[in-house]
Amino acid sequence: MSDSRDSHVAVVRYDLSELVFSPTAALFEGRARAGIDITVFVVRTPPGGGVDLHVHPYSETFILLEGHGRWTAGDRVEELVANQILVVPPNTPHGFQNIGEKPLLLVTVQESGALDQAFLNAGS
Repeated sequence: MSDSRDSHVAVVRYDLSELVFSPTAALFEGRARAGIDITVFVVRTPPGGGVDLHVHPYSETFILLEGHGRWTAGDRVEELVANQILVVPPNTPHGFQNIGEKPLLLVTVQESGALDQAFLNAGS
């Protein structure tokens, strides 16, 4: 069944190899790539690796699919294992580290169509 409201919506598909942001992350910025207001990271972090403290003006949701990690979010420290979700509110300093023996596989969803982040440590 066709719906006229869908006539301006395009289906888009990307391979993660087209979205490489860093050696450990792929970044999908929805506004530029699909006209939507979310940003998604797919991250594979080796043991001992992580992301330094930073902030966004929007919330970020972490979905841990594999591994064991430690997140700092404001004054809280949370350890996550596979199949857990952590939501960090806007403007909350946060970062994570892989504390397990296997790589972390996680997806983050940010409530913005474009990445907007500021690292708190100079040189990050």
